[in-house]
Amino acid sequence: MAGKLFSLTAPCFLLSKLLPKRSHQYVSSATNSKFQKLNSLLHNTSPDFSNKTLVFHLETALLKSSSLFPYFMLVAFEAGGLLRALVLFFLYPLLCLVGRNQALKIMVFVSFVGVRKDKFRIGSSVLPKYFLEDVGNESFSLVMSGKRKVAVSDMPRIMVEGFLKHYLGVDAVRGRELKVVSGYFVGLMAANNVNGVVLDDDKMVSDQAVGIGCFSKYSLDHQLFSYCKEIYLVSEADKWNWQILPREKYPKPLIFHDGRLAFRPTPLASRIMFMWLPLGIFIFIIRYIGSTILPIQISHAVNSSTGAKTTISKPKESITKNDTKTGGVLYICNHRTLLDPIFVSYSVMKPVPAVTYSISRFSEVSSPIKIVRLTRDREKDKKLIEQQLCQGDLVVCPEGTTCREPYLLRFSPLFAEMTDEIVPIAIDIQVNMFYGSTASRIKCLDPVFNLLNPFIQCSVKILGKIPSSQTCKAGGKPRIEVANHVQKEIAKALGFESTILTRKDKYKILAGNEGKV
Repeated sequence: MAGKLFSLTAPCFLLSKLLPKRSHQYVSSATNSKFQKLNSLLHNTSPDFSNKTLVFHLETALLKSSSLFPYFMLVAFEAGGLLRALVLFFLYPLLCLVGRNQALKIMVFVSFVGVRKDKFRIGSSVLPKYFLEDVGNESFSLVMSGKRKVAVSDMPRIMVEGFLKHYLGVDAVRGRELKVVSGYFVGLMAANNVNGVVLDDDKMVSDQAVGIGCFSKYSLDHQLFSYCKEIYLVSEADKWNWQILPREKYPKPLIFHDGRLAFRPTPLASRIMFMWLPLGIFIFIIRYIGSTILPIQISHAVNSSTGAKTTISKPKESITKNDTKTGGVLYICNHRTLLDPIFVSYSVMKPVPAVTYSISRFSEVSSPIKIVRLTRDREKDKKLIEQQLCQGDLVVCPEGTTCREPYLLRFSPLFAEMTDEIVPIAIDIQVNMFYGSTASRIKCLDPVFNLLNPFIQCSVKILGKIPSSQTCKAGGKPRIEVANHVQKEIAKALGFESTILTRKDKYKILAGNEGKV
């Protein structure tokens, strides 16, 4: 009995030192039992919150990491550019010395000051990926079990609302509001209050709301927790033992995300990035000159020596074109980056022209292979592809846009009408620092960021030619059926999942437009 009493009084004693005075009423005695350790709930095999409202603190009750620096570094880099991110990085030692509230104010100011509010989409297009990769598996199951879910966050609401509502299905989000002047953020936060929460207070009380927070005044220093009948507390030691939420347990699949950074920008990782950039620019120049000036065989060797390696897998039987048919072979590949057609050229050891949508003028001029711009007019595009096929082989990416995650977008069936000489190619490209594609930023920088990566690992799998019985002209198959068949074969080779999402879906989600450059 004495052991049980000590386990209750110890956390309460600690809370009495950490919580503000207005919260002392909750921890005045061990018998109150409003506060309990979260471990006691996690060890309960059947907690029933199906008729209750869960009020949880995002940073301490759901995310495994206790540092907010990576999220503000993402905002600074993506919304403000390299210089703003560098300023935030240099301020990191100061952030460690000042209190938590002051550090938060500094990060908010540096990351947001001067950013246009109507152009800010990072909260819904960039940050959800990094939040999902930081969710604790143990606490996630608990939070998702509530009938209603209310999230409380110390971060600005515009940073977390997209992730919480779109991916977790949270009913209400309470975060800090940012002050705006003439449509621009001024880098200051408004006073924190409970106004604006979607759920009615009376309904929350009648549902016997349950809170999940941390042994910290910052976690529970919010009026919403005063409505909770019970509050479960998690310690930093408990969070260290949490496992990251596996991808297959995501409530909603992460298919689209934007941004240039391909890593979680912790202070150490950010330091490595800034140290790499001077050398990276030199490597970029070598790769760019090698790709645009040297012959394809030599440029492939030059790129491999600088860390851009390509693994090529070919079918046992050689791909031979039917001599009775005119025109070249149509290579159909999935679209991971702007470099996909170049890697196809490396795999067949000859420059192969490509057709694409919405490529920047700089990328078109600087490409080592011929690039033909499509118009999105079906008849015009059909004639362009036919003209190129009459001149030789051609590469087509029927997805129409890149997809970073292990999914394939819907294949446009236009290519199926062009020829029966169709060869699917499965491409997967892994980078370790920068993404070479974007939906909402400057597209002419795509090849620059592609070639700035310390390492680029590309896997090219040339699949067997589609049998004539599975084509439109010789086999009499509908063009949509042929496109779906090719998509299925490429997805199977890569271990990806096929979807019916399109280019328009991606750009509406990430950029709020239809993807026209």
